[in-house]
Amino acid sequence: MRRPWVVIAALFLIAQAHAQSAPEQPKMDMDHGSMDHGSMDHSSMAQPATDAPQMDHSAMDHGSMGDMDMGGMSMAPMQGGKAPADARSPDYSDGLVHSPMKHMDMDDSAPVGMLMIDQLESWAGRDDHGQRWEAQGWYGGDTNRLWVRTEGERARGSLEDADIEALWSHAIATFWNTQLGARHDFGEGPGRTWAAFGVQGLAPYWFELEATAYAGQGGRTAARVRAEYEVLFTQRLILQPEFEVNAYGKDDPARGIGSGISDLQLGLRLRYEIRRTFAPYVGVKFVHTMGNTADLIRSEGRRVTDLQWVAGVRVWF
Repeated sequence: MRRPWVVIAALFLIAQAHAQSAPEQPKMDMDHGSMDHGSMDHSSMAQPATDAPQMDHSAMDHGSMGDMDMGGMSMAPMQGGKAPADARSPDYSDGLVHSPMKHMDMDDSAPVGMLMIDQLESWAGRDDHGQRWEAQGWYGGDTNRLWVRTEGERARGSLEDADIEALWSHAIATFWNTQLGARHDFGEGPGRTWAAFGVQGLAPYWFELEATAYAGQGGRTAARVRAEYEVLFTQRLILQPEFEVNAYGKDDPARGIGSGISDLQLGLRLRYEIRRTFAPYVGVKFVHTMGNTADLIRSEGRRVTDLQWVAGVRVWF
């Protein structure tokens, strides 16, 4: 009976000796209440590597698998290519199919017209004073027009010199027209009628030019060249310089005209466009007669050079 107790006592002594020989682990007092387990990144924690079992394919008989028939499958291109025969027309709308659009008929030949009274003014020179007008109007399309223009001057209470022209204007280039027609002079002395041919247009740098040649009865010839320009100080305040020169091939004493260059005129007018169609202006005009015409003017006791102050209105409809 003593032997079991001896065995138990021996085992107890061996366990006690082993416990005393093991190193004592320090105790950690950790407060888990302050730890935010939701923000912890567990992805960086290393996992124990596991060896996946290798599959032995040598025992598999791939030759015994049934053949797959891919011929019945159709893969159309994702973009490009021809549309199917039954595809809807892109012009289809509510059951209507529109045909190709034909050329549009543009109404660019409709006749229109305009009347411009460029100068309707009073003038005062060194010895005389009077009134003057200059106007033009046209009616027609972009290519062919009926063009009428007139100018004249009154002095000492009577009509001194005037003319009117009726011309057929035909466009030959951008901003340029040929003009063919007739001119009639009236006023002091006998009336004169001329055939007229010239060009009118807009030169580079926006110069408006007009050059006309005339042929009259008895071998008379004449020519007139005019140029205008506009300087815009504002959209409504505009300065307009003007130049004109006249020449005649033969003397016409009955109308106070000599052969050669007859007169040179320079004008400067400043207008304010109250409306685009109505603009009062003031200005100055320099008139100088030359050649045989100057001799006729001197014989009448008048000045060959005159500086005139002008005031008037410019109107167009």
